[in-house]
Amino acid sequence: MLTVDYDRLGVGPDTRVIDVGCGAGRHSFEAYRRGADVVAFDQNAADLAEVEVMFAAMSEVGEAPAHAKAETVQGDALDLPYGDGEFDVVIASEILEHIPDDDAAIAELARVVKPGGKLAVTVPRWLPERICWALSEEYHANEGGHVRIYRADRLRDKILAHGLDYRGQDFAHALHSPYWWLKCAVGSSNDRHPLVRGYQRVLEWDIVSAPAATRTAERALNPLIGKSVALYFDKPLYFDKPC
Repeated sequence: MLTVDYDRLGVGPDTRVIDVGCGAGRHSFEAYRRGADVVAFDQNAADLAEVEVMFAAMSEVGEAPAHAKAETVQGDALDLPYGDGEFDVVIASEILEHIPDDDAAIAELARVVKPGGKLAVTVPRWLPERICWALSEEYHANEGGHVRIYRADRLRDKILAHGLDYRGQDFAHALHSPYWWLKCAVGSSNDRHPLVRGYQRVLEWDIVSAPAATRTAERALNPLIGKSVALYFDKPLYFDKPC
């Protein structure tokens, strides 16, 4: 289940990609399948261990091209261990809402994109997220939880302040918004509630089967209730660091 549009980012053979806050690795895996050289970057060692196992399995069965490279790196998004302009594509999907000092994180994301490269940032969309917060304190008020709700235009402006050019936005995962509203309504940790379990099975079936009917429905609903917003940026070829 991808939030980022890889065709829009031009990810392909020999593209150098870093997936910052990779989590379980879904975006890293897709970049690897497309032949990119991938860094799956996160602070969670347990998640990275599982991502590394999956990279090895993909390589063994030929799910990624032989020339592609993939590695996991543990570290802090506020202090990326890379030089300026090292990556063709930088992805930060659903992480900024967890970081108190998001300006510092954005500065690091912008710094490691090479001139002429691309940055994709995704966060929970304002309206679906606002409903979740209204329904459940537990949903966000926990260690490592969401510390803010973004409006897309405010986040766009934060990123533009670091000298990048805005290239547009998409919305994703409309079918997931009602699932999270339901979870928040019955208790966000109550995974055994029959309605929650039933909806989860539907989503899992949809992810695996990708039937045309639900794909069409989600595309139609994404502009209205898409759970996530994805923002896309380019770094100018002649880039001057913001003062």
